[in-house]
Amino acid sequence: MNKIVKKSQLSETVFRMAIAAPEIAVKRKAGQFAVIMTEEKGERIPLTIVDSDKNEGTVTIIFQVVGKTTMCLAAMEEGADLFAVLGPLGEPTEMEQFGTTVVVGGGVGIGVAYPIIKALKDAGNKVIAIIGARTKGILILEEDIKRICDRLIVTTDDGSYGVHGFVTDVLKDLIGSGEPIARVFAIGPVPMMKFLCEVTRPHNIKTIVSLNPIMVDATGMCGACRVSVGGETKFACVDGPEFDGHDVDFDLLISRLRMYCNEEEEARKGCRCHE
Repeated sequence: MNKIVKKSQLSETVFRMAIAAPEIAVKRKAGQFAVIMTEEKGERIPLTIVDSDKNEGTVTIIFQVVGKTTMCLAAMEEGADLFAVLGPLGEPTEMEQFGTTVVVGGGVGIGVAYPIIKALKDAGNKVIAIIGARTKGILILEEDIKRICDRLIVTTDDGSYGVHGFVTDVLKDLIGSGEPIARVFAIGPVPMMKFLCEVTRPHNIKTIVSLNPIMVDATGMCGACRVSVGGETKFACVDGPEFDGHDVDFDLLISRLRMYCNEEEEARKGCRCHE
């Protein structure tokens, strides 16, 4: 069992939890994730490890309530025990001194961007962070990210805060200004990552994306998380979750993400966790 040590709500549907998992806390690196089960017969869900505290023996996750299991997870309080937490899983983010890097986070993907920004700074890079949300009320981690990057640009689709527009527009402007960008990291909704890659492709700026395909066992055995990268089949759980975005078949990824929408909606409707 893994105890929920601390819980906070970042927006209407986004929560942050610190979970007791001392062995994972010691070993985890930026870009890796953990699989969480709320109960013995429950679903296995992959969630990025946003941070860790080796002294306290905790790992931090950030998640959005979208389905039955995340509804149940959000309903759990501090002191409750999760059935299982497995990790760290996946390949960590390739980390070296690249120069000037841009990390783009959209929606709940901002939580995934945070550890990458932190690790890039620790490796000696200049880090420009671009974070975006539909509206100000659902923007997360602005102050946390501002403290660890060299420059932060915030966008909202509706113009309620920061730059009125999309993260892709800001990245275009940065490239157009002559900023010598060595590498871009993009984390967020799949369409956002797809269009960011189209922005960087003409300029040959290597762009790393963190993919979120359907995942079951998270150890490379089930094949559910397969994605096409450079014409080859890869498993996001063991080969990723990060890949060169210019090689990813985003259209195939989008179609696979829609495979179980009806079943997911039925499960969500039948969830009693909130009661």
